[in-house]
Amino acid sequence: MSQIIEHKKQVVSEIAEKLKDSKTTLLVDYRGLDVEEVTELRQQLREANVDFKVYKNTMTRRATEETGFQELDEVLVGPTAIAFGNDDVVSPAKILNNFAKEHESLEIKGGIIEGNIATLDQIKELADLPSYEGLLSMLLNVLQAPVRNFAYATKAIADQQDEEEGA
Repeated sequence: MSQIIEHKKQVVSEIAEKLKDSKTTLLVDYRGLDVEEVTELRQQLREANVDFKVYKNTMTRRATEETGFQELDEVLVGPTAIAFGNDDVVSPAKILNNFAKEHESLEIKGGIIEGNIATLDQIKELADLPSYEGLLSMLLNVLQAPVRNFAYATKAIADQQDEEEGA
C-alpha cells in the first residue's frame, strides 16, 4: 500500500514541477479523437518540444494546490490531457488551436502562460501570434527598409550623374 502512495506522491511532484517550469501549460479535452488523430497531435507537439501527457485529475488537482494554480481545478473535469511547453511560449497554443480547428473533438479548456492563469481568449490570441522566427523576420524587414531605401536613392543619384556625364 505504501508503494502506491509513494508512486502517487511522485506523480504529483512531477506534475507540480512541470507546472512551475513550463513556459506554457495548456489543458485540453481530447474526447472524440481516434488513435490516429491523437498520434498525429502528439507528433506535432513532440516536434515542437512540447510534452503532452494524460494525468488523473485528482493528481493534477493536488499538483495545482501545491503550486498555487487552484483556478485550473474547475476545468479538471472529464478526460484531460496537459501540454507542457518548455522552449517556446507560442508553439503549444498555436499547434493545439490549429488542431482544434481541424478536429472539433479537441477542446482547449484552459492553461497557464508564463506563470499566470490564462483565459481561452488569451490562449487564442497567443495562438494567432506569429512564431519567434516570424517575429524576427518581421523585425529584420523593418530594420532593413531604411538601409534599402538609402541604397536605392544613392543608386538613382549615381545613375543620374552617369547620364549627365554621358550627355
